[in-house]
Amino acid sequence: MLEFHDVSKSFWTGTRRKVILHRASFRVRLGRSLGILAPNGTGKTTLINMMCGLEKPDEGEILRRCRVSFPLGFMGGLVAKHSGNENVRYIARLYGLDPDYAEAFCRWLAGLEEYFDMPVGTYSQGMRARLSFALMLALDFDIFLIDEGMPATTDVEFNRRAGSILRDRLRSATVIVVSHKPDVIEKFCSSAGVLRNGRLNLFDSLEEAKRMYDYEARH
Repeated sequence: MLEFHDVSKSFWTGTRRKVILHRASFRVRLGRSLGILAPNGTGKTTLINMMCGLEKPDEGEILRRCRVSFPLGFMGGLVAKHSGNENVRYIARLYGLDPDYAEAFCRWLAGLEEYFDMPVGTYSQGMRARLSFALMLALDFDIFLIDEGMPATTDVEFNRRAGSILRDRLRSATVIVVSHKPDVIEKFCSSAGVLRNGRLNLFDSLEEAKRMYDYEARH
């Protein structure tokens, strides 16, 4: 279970204070995936980063009573001077996973060949994305976070293999996806919320969320 209790977050842009979230309280139960619709520039990435602990709220409390993934495509946790292998084994230990299993899984899935044993700083963006995606699947979380703004890989064969494994994971896992496109949410979620001007309104059905999202876009 993932819970937000009176969580607020804002940034100073240099000219004004931009409110991302204002006193938001909600709960995501395992087995009930959640989509959040939000226009571009409203703080989707900040919200999902708070869910996994990459960013802290200004006020309030975030409770994680399950294994919450880092966002799909997130590459900030990889240390450039260390090899892909060293990164994978270190992160596996942090999550209590067998590093030998994580290494073998990521070596196979990412398909980086000799680059797997070279510094991540020598990787292209696509190679880093493949390693990050493979690592996320190796860790097998309870809740998977998907941010549409994260970089994606263009490697067709990797996408086929990883996509198949991700679909298997999602049969037993919970997904939280943030997007400005309702059709992206529909692929994963039956319930959804709308984030705008720091307010997060949650609905039991995706259709209700879409109606509010469309209404606010017109006004």
